[in-house]
Amino acid sequence: MRTHGMTKAAALCAALVFAALAGTASAAPEKASSPPRAAAQPGSERVLVDCSWKARVRPTDFVLACGDGNSRLTSLRWSHWGAHSAVAEGRSLVNDCDPYCAAGTFHSYPVVVRLERPERWSRHPDLRHYARMTLTYPEGGPEHLARVVTYPLWS
Repeated sequence: MRTHGMTKAAALCAALVFAALAGTASAAPEKASSPPRAAAQPGSERVLVDCSWKARVRPTDFVLACGDGNSRLTSLRWSHWGAHSAVAEGRSLVNDCDPYCAAGTFHSYPVVVRLERPERWSRHPDLRHYARMTLTYPEGGPEHLARVVTYPLWS
């Protein structure tokens, strides 16, 4: 009988996640082909591509864990946004998923964000997107992460 209850709970969680995703996807349709305003010269604009495949310039927030939102950057203040790199300071919010993610607690850590390796974006060849992100936790970060972590970014 306990297994049946667990199966029902798992099915309910899956249904809630599906409903949330479906509601989010249909709530506000976006134009898929509208990049940010073009820069003076084609190929000179640098963007950060988010989970919804939107090009963003100097975003104040950014979701790292697109599937569940359990890791995100907030309160980003950009001190540099250039041809080869971009730098910001902000907060990293990470869910400890203890005992599991839905019941976990978000913890906030100071973070320095560095974007690098601009490449042509296949969806909008006139734009270049940053292809690598490095997070530095100056005061220490989540226990499962090193002080400096580098991620490849999607395109």
